Amino acid sequence: MKMPRFHQQGFAAIAAVFLVVVLAALGAFMVTFSNTQQLTSAQDVQGSRAYWAARGGLEWGIASAQAAAACPASPTVLTLEGFSVEVRCNLETYAENSASPRMFRFTAVAQSAGGVGSAGFIERSVSASMEF
Repeated sequence: MKMPRFHQQGFAAIAAVFLVVVLAALGAFMVTFSNTQQLTSAQDVQGSRAYWAARGGLEWGIASAQAAAACPASPTVLTLEGFSVEVRCNLETYAENSASPRMFRFTAVAQSAGGVGSAGFIERSVSASMEF
């Protein structure tokens, strides 16, 4: 008696399609991960640049106050390395015995171009006080 032969064909094609789909998904994940890493690194560098721009604005405000013995026009907007830096100065005078010390309070805020919430927006703020 002869046994019928069943031919199984097409298994290799299904395995190949599955393998291609898995490799494509892995490749897409790696591209997305790489883009996220690059964006994060760029934002870190821009954040550092914004900090130093704000720091430069703060030092400008302190030097201006020391030279004139008064607050510079407040707010003053400077442009440093692509950042808009707003420097504010508040002067407060205190009565202590026979002296009247003056307290200068400075705040500098550096912002990049773009709006809040956009991918490239960076903002840093620094402040300092000085008795004169």
